[in-house]
Amino acid sequence: MRRVSTAAEAVNAIPRGATVALTGSGGGILEPDLLLAAIEQRFLATGEPMELTVVHALGIGDRISKGTNHLAHKGLVKRVIGGHWTWSSTMVELVRSGRVEAYAWPAGAISQLLREIGARRPGLITQTGLGTFVDPRQSGGKFNDATTEDLVEMITLDGREYLRYKPFDVDVAIVRGDTIDALGNISCAREAAQLDALAVAQSAKASGGLVIAQVKNISDTPLDAHLVHIPGVLVDHVVINPNQWQTYASEYDSELCGDSKVPSSVPAENDPIRMLIAHRAAEEVRDGDVLNVGFGVAALVVNALAEQSRLDTVTLAIEQGLIGGMPVSGDLFGASRGARVVHSSTTQFDLFSGGLLDVCALGMAQVDASGAVNVSKIAGGIVGPGGFIDISQNSPRAVFCGTFTARGLDVAVVGGELVIRKEGSVPKFVAEVDQVTYSAELALAQGRSAVYVTERAVFELTDNGLELTEVAPGIDIERDILPHMGFVPIVREPKPMNPSLFAALAASA
Repeated sequence: MRRVSTAAEAVNAIPRGATVALTGSGGGILEPDLLLAAIEQRFLATGEPMELTVVHALGIGDRISKGTNHLAHKGLVKRVIGGHWTWSSTMVELVRSGRVEAYAWPAGAISQLLREIGARRPGLITQTGLGTFVDPRQSGGKFNDATTEDLVEMITLDGREYLRYKPFDVDVAIVRGDTIDALGNISCAREAAQLDALAVAQSAKASGGLVIAQVKNISDTPLDAHLVHIPGVLVDHVVINPNQWQTYASEYDSELCGDSKVPSSVPAENDPIRMLIAHRAAEEVRDGDVLNVGFGVAALVVNALAEQSRLDTVTLAIEQGLIGGMPVSGDLFGASRGARVVHSSTTQFDLFSGGLLDVCALGMAQVDASGAVNVSKIAGGIVGPGGFIDISQNSPRAVFCGTFTARGLDVAVVGGELVIRKEGSVPKFVAEVDQVTYSAELALAQGRSAVYVTERAVFELTDNGLELTEVAPGIDIERDILPHMGFVPIVREPKPMNPSLFAALAASA
């Protein structure tokens, strides 16, 4: 077996100025929590390590103190390259104040770049991110004024534009699994996902760096070769954490690692307006589709399909590397109950790039006249795209879901009609989005379609801009739609939204 160390011993090997790549996802999924806490403890006690560059594809933490929140100390971290940021509020604050350099890139691009680094290839060359804020003709993914180095470049091959995410050396990889054997081989079979643990380990090994692994159990017998996810030849330090939980929610849940059948029901959603949006969005999903759903209202498309007894007619695929089963919403977003395929998130993003998806249902914080969508920079705050760019840009059909306005919106269905009791104070349909996370221009050029579903109206992407195509019963276009938009959409002959969506809803108290 590779060297078995305490967490303190293992993190003492991290030098000042190191680039550290992490695996993990929100809700504690594959999070090397003991090691992250040990880095924080060492820094607070000794002031070392300093000036780290931290790289992670997916969000890691609980929004308060866990995950990358452990690393959010001035001096400990110099630079972060992250896919999703909202799980680490303390790191976001460092970025907001300019005390840490910050790059927000597509989660898949980060994961795939680590794999390319691990194969000593010249970076990641991909179209993912073209036309968005990651494109160097916009900001190159830089998220504050302290961030100046260009790490993404635009190149042309055979007359086509691509982005090249530049490679860098990874000095330390921090990964996790559930079991290690005497050969140092590590399995994630009892974890909720494999994520990009292998790519993270590869990137450090190819760079001449260290791989530190956290596991729960030691196996006295060799692991089944088919269940080895990180080969022992990649691993330098092993830290055993017998108290390791599968997720923040439980020590072990068999449904989250494919050990049981898909649940027969989904959790109930108590907000009828959110479900109204989800049901309308579900109308865009066809039998036989491979579907990805995002966070928030978009995740409720799964609930809507279940209520319509259509869930078994589609295949769900989420970026954490899970196909089939029932994605979990809320704080465990990224896990799936009863998944039929569990492979790496790196592989999943490759499949997305290769055309696996038929349709995606995602959120929207802002939409502008061109049809561009922003979900990565909201009210000036860093959110990051997560898998949004990888998914929306590689899905032939995109369905964006959300309320028409935000903050304080109060609506009800009375007598089969929608009634706006109080308008939200924040418009979502704006003259120009603060940041482009979905490029409508690129979508049109590539022949992809987009639909924007709200509780009161549905819009479609056209060559001439956003067109209002459906209006909810009880809604007046001149009173309830146009005054709350930062632009005038195309209005020709919008039809009523499906009346059955509203007839089934009881009036809110």
